[in-house]
Amino acid sequence: MNQLQDFLNDSLIRTKHVENAAIIDIKERKVCASTFGFNLPPENAVSLIYAFCKNLLQVRRGGLHFKEKHYKCVRADEHSIYLQNPEGGLIVVKTKTFILVATYRGGMYPSVCVEAVEKLADYFREKGS
Repeated sequence: MNQLQDFLNDSLIRTKHVENAAIIDIKERKVCASTFGFNLPPENAVSLIYAFCKNLLQVRRGGLHFKEKHYKCVRADEHSIYLQNPEGGLIVVKTKTFILVATYRGGMYPSVCVEAVEKLADYFREKGS
């Protein structure tokens, strides 16, 4: 397990309010770490990158398809996108180098998921990543 996977497990999964998580390298346009069993297809990674770069207004208005599910947008700005559907939600946060993706399901607290992902993103921003 690499250091980025350790960050995902220690910072997010251990909260018990993050179901799955991944880190996407923006420049490489690929997943560089993910939690066990969370397979993020390349086209999903690229669509999340483009959500920030080119489609933020479209995401706000129409939501986002992710892993064959539609999510309604709750919040979207240049740093964070929060989405939900009846089964759970998706938190996507951008740093200089990475896009952090986390999911939560029904019964988990979205606010705890958001806080954990935003804190990890702040850590990467402080390190210049």
